[in-house]
Amino acid sequence: MNTPTAQLAAFAAGLTFEAIPEPVVRKTEDLLVDWFGSALAGKGARPVETIARFAAAMGPGTGASEVLIDRRTTSPYCAAMVNAAASHVAEQDDVHNGSVFHPATVVFPAALAVAQSIGASGRQLLAASVAGYEVGIRVGEFLGRSHYKVFHTTGTAGTLAAAAAVGQLLGLNAQQMQHAFGSAGTQSAGLWEFLRTAADSKQLHTAHAAAAGLMSAYLAKDGFTGAAQILEGPQGMAAGMSSDANPARLTDRLGTRWATAETSFKYHASCRHTHPAADALLQVMQAHQLKPDDLARVVTHVHQGAIDVLGPVVNPATVHQSKFSMGTVLGLVARFGHAGLVEFDGHFRDESTIALCQRVEMALDAEVDAAYPGRWIGKVTVTTTDGRELQGRVDEPKGDPGNTLSREEITAKAQRLAAFSHAATPAEMTRAIDALWNIAQTPKVGTLLEAAP
Repeated sequence: MNTPTAQLAAFAAGLTFEAIPEPVVRKTEDLLVDWFGSALAGKGARPVETIARFAAAMGPGTGASEVLIDRRTTSPYCAAMVNAAASHVAEQDDVHNGSVFHPATVVFPAALAVAQSIGASGRQLLAASVAGYEVGIRVGEFLGRSHYKVFHTTGTAGTLAAAAAVGQLLGLNAQQMQHAFGSAGTQSAGLWEFLRTAADSKQLHTAHAAAAGLMSAYLAKDGFTGAAQILEGPQGMAAGMSSDANPARLTDRLGTRWATAETSFKYHASCRHTHPAADALLQVMQAHQLKPDDLARVVTHVHQGAIDVLGPVVNPATVHQSKFSMGTVLGLVARFGHAGLVEFDGHFRDESTIALCQRVEMALDAEVDAAYPGRWIGKVTVTTTDGRELQGRVDEPKGDPGNTLSREEITAKAQRLAAFSHAATPAEMTRAIDALWNIAQTPKVGTLLEAAP
């Protein structure tokens, strides 16, 4: 059948490194280095360490695939699970605006683990990663805004993204890839309810998506079958998880539109929905030389998706939950000029941060909402303590393709993340990052860090 699911599977199965434009290859290398830093930043985070202990208990004690936070080696399945959990906790992993999907945290853990296990080349790893990005982004776009209101798209579309990447590495043909999609889609999961009580589910979402997608590809390689139309079928993902799904998005300019290159980096260490307003507030404060005490009221003009995700977080109880509080993020940005890991870890409960948080409110904005999710516009209205009303606007937040990070900035960010968690020394990071910048010339992908003593 020449269905959208079948066409997407055929694209993923048939993609070659040579077919990927060079700028897209370079962007994929950038995304890989950025993800590496985020994965290391997860070391020491309680939910991540819990999942790591589970994987260590369930999986083999040795293998070819690397668990980055503790440098163990194990099976691809267990390594993918832990690395996916680790890379999503710091809220520094990438995001694709139109699909509201974090590709890196589900694609790279699965692809790297399998590439290390089978001895794939760097070019094979990059091609597989692009396949995962292209599939996951299109599935996220297909599921639409209604899906994201309840479901965490990275957990749901992420299963298919991981299946596409691993299926590429395993050499699945088009039919096998379609079966892998069917198995991945039937395992798609991830609900936003966890935000209300600061639960640990977000790390489980990515761990499960990467591992389930990997398993689906391996099963398909061995003849296991999956639903042929898991995405658009009458009892498929769209039927159960969306009211505005658009099947045309699944095959949108396959092979000519490279969604991988549209992916944004995250500058602040918080939910991406907070970034446009954070940048707009910084713009106002810098332009008018304001200090935190000058802020009497800040109204952020946002899209409905921001209200859906951030609205339930009224009084954040943990560092991770505070990253989903618009007021906390803007309070830290006002105080420090940046909401990074150090700022959240040390200052999210400060009296001054809480005081600023209470002066921030969100308001649905028709222009911003109409542009979303294709564009994430930041607009704020700041009322100062001396009675002035000031407007700020950012059309491309820091990290978006039109306002992207340089390789120097990506390197510095990765070094900063590893230093925060003490996961690797600066010298180790320099060696690993240099290897990742040159991954396309690597004949066989190996471990990135030296084994623990």
